Amino acid sequence: MKRLSKKQLLLRELRYIGGILIGAVFFAIGYSWFLLPYNMAPGGVGGLSQIINRLTGIPNGISMIMINVPLFVISFIFIGKSFGAKSIFGMLVSSLMTDFMHLKVLARLGWVDLAKHTFVVGGHTIHAFLGPEDMILSAIAGSVTLGLGLGMIFKSRGSTGGTDIPVALIKQKAGISIGTGYYFVETGIILAVALFLKDPKVLILGYINLFITTKITDLASEGLPYIKGVFVISPRVDEIKEDIYAELDRGVTFFKALGGYKKKETEVLFCVLNRRQVPQLTDIVKDIDPEAFMIVTDVYDVLGYGFKSRKLDLSD
Repeated sequence: MKRLSKKQLLLRELRYIGGILIGAVFFAIGYSWFLLPYNMAPGGVGGLSQIINRLTGIPNGISMIMINVPLFVISFIFIGKSFGAKSIFGMLVSSLMTDFMHLKVLARLGWVDLAKHTFVVGGHTIHAFLGPEDMILSAIAGSVTLGLGLGMIFKSRGSTGGTDIPVALIKQKAGISIGTGYYFVETGIILAVALFLKDPKVLILGYINLFITTKITDLASEGLPYIKGVFVISPRVDEIKEDIYAELDRGVTFFKALGGYKKKETEVLFCVLNRRQVPQLTDIVKDIDPEAFMIVTDVYDVLGYGFKSRKLDLSD
């Protein structure tokens, strides 16, 4: 059995690039049409770009690139080349698309009537898809659209950079879980934006947006729950194991099994991993053995290295 041909690999890469581009459009719509006009970005680089935009007038998309470039440099120096070409591509496309999808730009192209989307809020003229009387609806619509875009980008092996990088650095240096790291970083950014704008509503809406965005991102990228268990039945499980070690940094377990039809002994590979890694594992398995039998199942909770339990510890 052979791995995928060059043509098949090229088609798959083009499919990933297309997924990143479509995800970037949803990402940009969520930010430009709904969230940024009302200073409601759910933390991250988008939240910091609001401060830069207010201080200097630099467009939000350009600000995102300005913040991300040094973050990527830091990641290559201290973390390694974990953020590859697709991550850089995803960051650039999503940031530039944020400015391109701005309603003023679309109005210049004749695609929208800017008068219908121009409002005055707190003495500032803004351009938003929905008016200030529908601010809560804007928060929900923006968070859902942003989460959908992020999920599509993640599923296409891309990334928007941003807080992924400092969180990875914190995890590496401090040893805390990724989830805890995200809450530290995002909370700090949301709080900073609220203090800078002197608007407590930004703090409340920021957390609402963060919650909705993360949930939709999870659903769009792989679905629930957080952890997946994968069974792989193939005569080439040893090769698959080596690629899992090298590319996913996950452990595996082998089970001895007996085929029901031919009564032939075989080995079953079992791996527990983050749901965002399932598409990568699928590629590994199919590249090595296109005829492999693969079962993906939900795992409610995991205790052990590399995973954080979902159960609450209420002991003293």
